Amino acid sequence: MRVRRTLPVGRGFAALLVLLCLAVLLSLALGSSGLSLSELAEGLRDPDALAYRIVMYARLPRVLGGIVAGASLAVSGALLQAVLNNSLAGPNIIGVNAGAGFATLLVMALAPYSASLMPAAAFAGALCAALFIYAVARLSGASRTTIVLAGVAISSVVNAASSVIKTLFPDIALSYTTFSIGSLSALSMEQVRWASVYAAAGIVCAMLLSADVNILALGDDTARSLGLSVQRCRFALLCTAAVLAGAAVSFGGLIGFVGLLVPHIARILFGSDNRVVIPASALLGAVFLLLCDLIGRMIFAPFEIHVGIVLSIVGGAYFVALIIRRKGGRLDG
Repeated sequence: MRVRRTLPVGRGFAALLVLLCLAVLLSLALGSSGLSLSELAEGLRDPDALAYRIVMYARLPRVLGGIVAGASLAVSGALLQAVLNNSLAGPNIIGVNAGAGFATLLVMALAPYSASLMPAAAFAGALCAALFIYAVARLSGASRTTIVLAGVAISSVVNAASSVIKTLFPDIALSYTTFSIGSLSALSMEQVRWASVYAAAGIVCAMLLSADVNILALGDDTARSLGLSVQRCRFALLCTAAVLAGAAVSFGGLIGFVGLLVPHIARILFGSDNRVVIPASALLGAVFLLLCDLIGRMIFAPFEIHVGIVLSIVGGAYFVALIIRRKGGRLDG
């Protein structure tokens, strides 16, 4: 398979790693209480220092959560776009995030102190939503627009079910509001630790399956002639995308646009080879989410805007610009 590539892979990944390190450093140092480099270094090594409590209990879980959620959502979006052959597919667009969110809220209501259950429940909810969308696409021969509309319908139903849970369990109303917006604030290391296990497994599986994704892009008949089990591969990719979306939603809430936009940016930078696009999406997603979270923390400091709001503004503007630039044409994907 011949693939289009616009940026040298080595230089591109080196630049992304530098950007990620810079985003991590800025996220640890900046906030309502700014830390100099010397204070940051002290906060990382001296348990008795005030900076240590700020870094270890507030900012480090948030930074790690941003990396896990950003990478997971971006790779999940890249996989869903490949499986559904739809460049408009993304975890939040087609209802995968909504399914994961409903299952997470259910755990919050019934077992609020079981952090280890949330990623597993979110995976189950995301998988059910993804499989339903895939069934619609397969059984009806649905167009790309119809698939997106089916996802919108699923999101509407699942969000209504989530509202029912909020009504029946009013104690989670405040958590539900923050959850529905998408936020990295008030994270604990326990939440991030459990989710990172699922995220790491999902990203590794995605990278192992990336060559099969390239073959799948050639079309079902060609893929079968090359010995690929198309249905088995699609199911494995859907499960992987659901694991990743569930990992992010389980602690970050319904964070939008990362899974839709970042794969597009990765393809613009690196071309269409999924062996490169998938790891590039992981790095780009982590950088993108950390920087958006930093903007939300700093723009009206000491007041904070949830990262989901920043992403809606940035992502919505980018998506409109992308549609206008394409002049109604087909989006690459």
